[in-house]
Amino acid sequence: MIRGLKIGITLLGSLLLPLAVGGISGYATASSIHGWYEHLIKPSFNPPNYLFGPVWTLLYTLMGISLFIILNSPKGDTRTQALKIFALQLTLNFFWSFLFFKFNLLGLAFFEIILMLGSIGAMIVYFSRINKLAAYLQVPYLLWVSFATTLNGAIWMLN
Repeated sequence: MIRGLKIGITLLGSLLLPLAVGGISGYATASSIHGWYEHLIKPSFNPPNYLFGPVWTLLYTLMGISLFIILNSPKGDTRTQALKIFALQLTLNFFWSFLFFKFNLLGLAFFEIILMLGSIGAMIVYFSRINKLAAYLQVPYLLWVSFATTLNGAIWMLN
């Protein structure tokens, strides 16, 4: 009974952490999307705004599931390093929204998202050493941030 409760709390915390990070940064920068961002020149491949919320919710959920898997794996140096890289990419994820949307620093946001992309790649590598499913669940995130990097760079160049 206690073990089940502990697993449930770990799962809930694992899901809430990335969802909260995304929710807080989204909430804090939402006003810029309907103001400054609307008036930027965007490339033809820019998706409609309504797509971002559901995609990010799915990605943060997958992130939480992967985190739960890693947290429930045996302790060790690889797990510790994987968790540090997870924290790094989540921190970079959080601050990118502020750089891009809140402070309108398109160039700095572009360089920061490249760091985020690298940290996601490293996270996948470390997760794969512990649990292949945890790593595979992050491939959509890597692909989406690759697209977002291209989009950020294009918007920066066009504006």
